[in-house]
Amino acid sequence: MTKNIGPMIAASARLGLGYAERLLGDVPAEKFGAFAKVGNGQIKSNHPAFVCGHLSLYAPKILADLGQDASAIGPPESYDALFSKDATCQDDSDQKLYPSADELRRVLIEGYTAVADALEQSDDTIFLTENSNEVMRKKFPTTGAMHGFYVGGHFMIHMGQISAWRRAIGMGPA
Repeated sequence: MTKNIGPMIAASARLGLGYAERLLGDVPAEKFGAFAKVGNGQIKSNHPAFVCGHLSLYAPKILADLGQDASAIGPPESYDALFSKDATCQDDSDQKLYPSADELRRVLIEGYTAVADALEQSDDTIFLTENSNEVMRKKFPTTGAMHGFYVGGHFMIHMGQISAWRRAIGMGPA
């Protein structure tokens, strides 16, 4: 059993996790799901609640593709409607729509920590198999290519949204 590819992908996942913890660590719970306000308007951009919930949907998929049991880290089914790729981020300034900041942080961090651990333990052959996601297969032909994107580019695109959101609400860099 050779384990070279998974640790390479996991390194990106762990870097992203560290960045997420810095970006999210000091965000006040009451602002976690709120759009940034500018003058009398809002900046309708993904806020931390939406980003955490959205990303948390991918960790179980990655684990399943790696042959791991994701039942311990999977978010509740209610997350699908709130955070799918087809969902629209909503302003939740009154904290009634999205789960709590603590729950969303926990589900995100636990999920991607489990993913990084599983990546490091997976045999190289799994990463060389054809991507089971037919829609994404043209862009990412192998399981390794797909999960490299999920824990690298996809994750960091959304962390960039949080970074910009922080600036828009008056918080500094993480």
